[in-house]
Amino acid sequence: MPAPRPSRISDIMPKLQNVAQTSNFFVRFSLPSGDLRRHMRKKGINDRFIAENIGLLCHDAVLPGSALASVNTAGDYQGLIERFAHTRNFTEISLEFYVDNEYKSLKFLEHWMEFITGASPVDPSSDTYHFKLEYPNTYKSNDTRIVKFEKNHFQFLEYRFVGLFPLSLSSTKVAYTNSQVLKATCTFSFDRYIAGETSSLARDLGIAFNNKSISKSDFRNRRQTGEDLQTTLSSVFREGAYNTLNSGPYVKASGKTNLTSVTGSSGQIIG
Repeated sequence: MPAPRPSRISDIMPKLQNVAQTSNFFVRFSLPSGDLRRHMRKKGINDRFIAENIGLLCHDAVLPGSALASVNTAGDYQGLIERFAHTRNFTEISLEFYVDNEYKSLKFLEHWMEFITGASPVDPSSDTYHFKLEYPNTYKSNDTRIVKFEKNHFQFLEYRFVGLFPLSLSSTKVAYTNSQVLKATCTFSFDRYIAGETSSLARDLGIAFNNKSISKSDFRNRRQTGEDLQTTLSSVFREGAYNTLNSGPYVKASGKTNLTSVTGSSGQIIG
């Protein structure tokens, strides 16, 4: 290995200046269709508020983390202990929301948790009321996302949560003195997350799940072998390849768009 070469300040500064900022992100919730959405509508929380507004009211979020559980194995006649991973564990996430003057953000969280335990047909105000849990597929969200992006909107990292639901809603303090914006903090549990864009277009471009882009020839070969059917939203590369997912699926290294070929309804490529 060669001796380390001293680095110049001019080489180091560009790397230190191109760092991600914490303030550019957005959250988008997507609830399962069916009883939960009907329950929300009955409580005054419509689909548009869930799809657009509640995410905007989330002012403090975290990118998820995970950890690998491991087991130690003593090697035969090797005189050492080896460690192997066996389970991936996902940590909970905590999100903080501004409470609007109609209290919809707080109602969204309250009524989501209420639905999970509210399968009992008894009147909640009755002394005989008891909690009865709904089935997980009726209250778990499989398409809630947190997207971390930069100011140019081309560099981004997307997390999609599978099996997400509110686990605990923290007490919200109110006081006569020092009036401030009311906030609500909720902890969410989830089964797993997917790092990287998962849209159908990203899959067709070969850049889903943070994969690198594919070349034009590879894309044509995949279509000719039937791997990508004409039912998908396909775009063909005219020249070169696109940047990775986190540089934006529609932007070449030069910064110019190049979606000049599309697929016709009959499946042929229109140049």
